[in-house]
Amino acid sequence: MTATTTPAAPATAGSGTSAAPGAPTAPGTATSAATAGVPARARLRFHRLTVTAVEPVAADGSAVAVTFGVPAGLRGTFAFVPGQHVTVRAVISGVETRRSYSLCSTPAELERHGTMRIGVRVVPGGRFSSHAAGALAAGDALDVLPPVGAFGTAFDPARRRRYGAVVAGSGITPVLSLAAAALATEPRSTFTVVYGNRTTDSMMFAEELADLKDRHPGRLHLVHSFSREEPRLGLAGGRLDAGRLADVLTRLVAPERVREWFLCGPEGMVRDARRVLAEVAGDGAAVHTELFHTGGPRPSPATPAAPPPAGQGRQVRVLLDGRATTLRVRGDRPILDDALPHRPELPYSCRNGVCATCRARVVDGEVRMTGNWALTEEELAAGYVLTCRSVPVSDRVTVDFDVV
Repeated sequence: MTATTTPAAPATAGSGTSAAPGAPTAPGTATSAATAGVPARARLRFHRLTVTAVEPVAADGSAVAVTFGVPAGLRGTFAFVPGQHVTVRAVISGVETRRSYSLCSTPAELERHGTMRIGVRVVPGGRFSSHAAGALAAGDALDVLPPVGAFGTAFDPARRRRYGAVVAGSGITPVLSLAAAALATEPRSTFTVVYGNRTTDSMMFAEELADLKDRHPGRLHLVHSFSREEPRLGLAGGRLDAGRLADVLTRLVAPERVREWFLCGPEGMVRDARRVLAEVAGDGAAVHTELFHTGGPRPSPATPAAPPPAGQGRQVRVLLDGRATTLRVRGDRPILDDALPHRPELPYSCRNGVCATCRARVVDGEVRMTGNWALTEEELAAGYVLTCRSVPVSDRVTVDFDVV
């Protein structure tokens, strides 16, 4: 494989198309608020932030919240809308590790106090989550990318609306930010959260949700479900599958009156909830979705593929930070995999089609996506793709990371 790098000429919209057969996207009113007002190069650059607190947020110790201090000069760069996430990077035991985590704080906290907060569920054997819960402390520093993601909506103080959410486990993290912002911004709106967990002790942000309910009595409705115990509060034990969701939503939530839904959690639960809402939600209701994982294994670090024979393969041109790198590749591997050895500064995190950190726009040629759990229909129509899941179809392809 060969690669050449040159200064990039200004990009213009090309004939880029994408296909993601069978991939769930987030229909509704969500747009690329992820990058609104943030220059592309700032969006793609890690910044060193100081950790100001690491606090347990589950009674059994299975989750922590990490708070970052954001200097005044970076608050514009890290400005976010509720529902977005950040990618963090750390070297742990000599291995560079990147993970994406949703923000559980609100934009008001960043403006007033210069802080933002993420929720981290400890995964058995998880390199970063174990480090966050066991070793990370106030005063440490981590590399953080500015917020991205379209799992949100534009709150309006003049609006009166019913919001609903179905979440499981750590799926509460972005919804906590959304609910807090909605209730504070729209004094006539209400928010209902159906929240599934294994046990009461494993529930994340129980105290924060209780405090939020106390601050907004009668406007925040919490419906708890626990799959591994019969609780004193909430529904009888059981997992939030399609049948249970249909019963809960129709009996307790009045789904036909909810204007916007937010679904966040494991892939199976999100799919079930979408299917149920298609049957019981009101006409015109927007449904926003977010997955923390797809159930598949996390890809191993990319290794260069064998170069194609001379004169063969597909030409891929990568634009980033004003420079263009041209690769000749076989065309049977994701663009990100073969571009990283030549442009290691390319943004990425999950490499599984979930976080959208590697999002770029096809400005020439055609690619095929093998999975998409992050881009909206509007982004797909505009030619954006996830480079970790995109393989070139045409003989020449240009992807631009600098286009917002």
